[in-house]
Amino acid sequence: MITPEYTRLMARYNRWQNQSLYAAANRLPDTERKRERGAFFGSIHGTLRHVLFGDMIWMHRFTGTTAPPSAKTIAESATAIPDWADLEKQRGAFDKVIIGWADALRPADLEGELGWFSQAVGRQISKPRWLLVTQMFNHQTHHRGQVHCLLTQNHLKMADTDLPFMPD
Repeated sequence: MITPEYTRLMARYNRWQNQSLYAAANRLPDTERKRERGAFFGSIHGTLRHVLFGDMIWMHRFTGTTAPPSAKTIAESATAIPDWADLEKQRGAFDKVIIGWADALRPADLEGELGWFSQAVGRQISKPRWLLVTQMFNHQTHHRGQVHCLLTQNHLKMADTDLPFMPD
């Protein structure tokens, strides 16, 4: 089982890494950010949009925050916010939501089961809360790794990604 301290660490890691990727992506023209690159969600923009969608869905399940207003399905998640500046603004704002949630988390909040209907598999699912919180952070890291690769292919450098080197 994970602890509230783990969630606080991962929430701050999420923000740090998002800031790094968005700063690097800002050095590309919009056409390059949106260019189809063969990634699962197509482009740099689409993949980053999908990460925000995933975070919003999980936080909606965990806390009742608003579900992603601009996409209803995983397929729509990559195209729901076409404006880069709007995506970047929403990402920064939602990172604050995640950090606020993590800061207020108590051990009891990670206990028990959480049930939901998964569109990904088309059925009702119930899993331990701590596992689903871990999944949210794992999902972020997985797709940010894809974006990191796409940005590196454009000869862009991001901040370190190692947890021990995260600024305090």
